[in-house]
Amino acid sequence: MNLKQILYISILLLVGCKNGTKPEASVSHDNTIAIANEFIDAFYSFNRDSLKGTLSNAEESQPSILYYQKWAECGNYEIIKRFDCKEKNDSTVICPITVKDDLMGALQIDLNVTDTFHITIKNQQIRSVQTSSNDPDLYYKAREWMNQNRPELIEEPCKGMWEGGPTPCECIKAIVQGLIEFKANKEVVKIQ
Repeated sequence: MNLKQILYISILLLVGCKNGTKPEASVSHDNTIAIANEFIDAFYSFNRDSLKGTLSNAEESQPSILYYQKWAECGNYEIIKRFDCKEKNDSTVICPITVKDDLMGALQIDLNVTDTFHITIKNQQIRSVQTSSNDPDLYYKAREWMNQNRPELIEEPCKGMWEGGPTPCECIKAIVQGLIEFKANKEVVKIQ
């Protein structure tokens, strides 16, 4: 073998090794993002069976996420902006979704809330899902007002809330009614 042949084979081996490792990492990243996007598609399809299928290896997350899906459907969540899902670390993908909903409408706030899904994926399977939101302080003040002034409105329909309770539709409708009452009460206090 001459020097030219050795150099040629070395270059081929170097390029082959380099290209052999990079696509695998890229495929893994692409698969993780694809799995997260599949979850988001299932959530906003408002199809319980589809969502439950994506959560088949995340049993502990199922009650709260299935509840939240029905809550979102009955609260007329409409996607305003779907941000790209991004890897936070080697096992967590973050997917922020901005929605228009009945809750902010009841408070007469010109704000679209962004819900963020924190999806833990291991071995190409969803293991858990948690959510966070940028709900405004006024929403939490209104909820506190409801607890103090109208507990009967939300006690029964919101029993087991976020733990797979049986009535997410009735719960969000009761909370929307409470937010409307809170807003009306606040306006009456301003007038007096």
